[in-house]
Amino acid sequence: MTNKFFIREAERTSGGTIDFSAWVVRSVMAISLFFLTTLSWAQPDYKEFSGNIKLDYRYFPNDGLDPRQENSFFSIAFEPEYVLEWNEGKQSLVFKGFGRLDQHDSERTHFDIRELYWQTVADKWELSIGVKKIYWGVTESVHLVDVINQTDIVESFDGEAKLGQPMVHFSYPANWGTLDLFLLPYHRKRIFPGSKGRLGPTIPINDKNPVYESDAENTRPDLAARWSHSVGIFDFGVSHFYGNGREPFLFPGQDATGFTVFYPLMNQTGLDVQITWNAFLWKFEAIRRTTDFQDFNAAAAGLEYTISNVANSGLDIGLLGEYLYDSRDEAAFSSLDNDIFIGSRLAFNDTQSTEILLGGIFDVERSTKFMSIEASRRFGDSWKFNVEARIFEDVDPAEFAYFIRRDSFLQFSIAKYF
Repeated sequence: MTNKFFIREAERTSGGTIDFSAWVVRSVMAISLFFLTTLSWAQPDYKEFSGNIKLDYRYFPNDGLDPRQENSFFSIAFEPEYVLEWNEGKQSLVFKGFGRLDQHDSERTHFDIRELYWQTVADKWELSIGVKKIYWGVTESVHLVDVINQTDIVESFDGEAKLGQPMVHFSYPANWGTLDLFLLPYHRKRIFPGSKGRLGPTIPINDKNPVYESDAENTRPDLAARWSHSVGIFDFGVSHFYGNGREPFLFPGQDATGFTVFYPLMNQTGLDVQITWNAFLWKFEAIRRTTDFQDFNAAAAGLEYTISNVANSGLDIGLLGEYLYDSRDEAAFSSLDNDIFIGSRLAFNDTQSTEILLGGIFDVERSTKFMSIEASRRFGDSWKFNVEARIFEDVDPAEFAYFIRRDSFLQFSIAKYF
């Protein structure tokens, strides 16, 4: 394990790493030129420009472990979207962008192309080329099988936000299920919060110059495939991924001033199953991940039960419970190795689309607890108000989350949609 890592580290620090930023810029320009050329001759059947702009305020009641960390953050985010369809919907272009300006954290000030792809639909297959987001999985508290896109960790602690992934995506739907094949030509690295930011280790992380096991580094093509099918009350998928890992290892750097980020080559096989039976949703995800440095298994299993239209009020109450397992124990990056998730989803089904999601994750063996509250309500024709709270309590020193034990926060957001 350490031999291969330090060989790659020595190559990087001695100037062996190639700067691929120009390659990325040229690729994006080429895709954009192709799209603009297409737009010049396409006769659209449908086109729409939409999006939202959002103002956030995030407050941390506790001082951070690092005195440079701030307690309150204002930020503004912008998400434009554009969809164009022609040839009776068989050809389409999709663009979804994202940008955020943060008051203090320079790393959270970032811009990304979430999606920018061309798609063609034939009688028996579909093909997409460009930058895209793919979601796999069924469970609420963790997303084990969701491996295509890199997590945008400066945007969302819970792993819901993802970076756009360059890809060629071929999909073949048939009566025996749907086969999806992926060629992923470029690896997106994970960016951690800056020195003034929160929800990140206080020890510096050199995420700008990661080390790769592969000699091709971030330009090594990754491959993935998934077969999914529905039979009666069963929906299931089987997937496999081979390439640069999305979740990095963190090792002490040679200069002993912080962590070096290392991306191994990995194989991951995943299974996701959902059973819909009356008001119950039974959910299960499991993965087997192997590298030259670490092999492990992880699984999540649980259910969601919905009580509809309580007392004829229109209120739907969803009750959620899941068990989370990771064979890495406290070495799991997510710190979810032997835990129970309990939550509830409230949907008021009113004209303001009021929703509340409550949840807590409780470690079976240790004192660690993670709790969350998310609420949203629309007002007027195009405004939406959100409240979010994340609470970290009694985090065990053996877990990676011990670095963020003082980072409980409350966030208010107001968004204008257009």
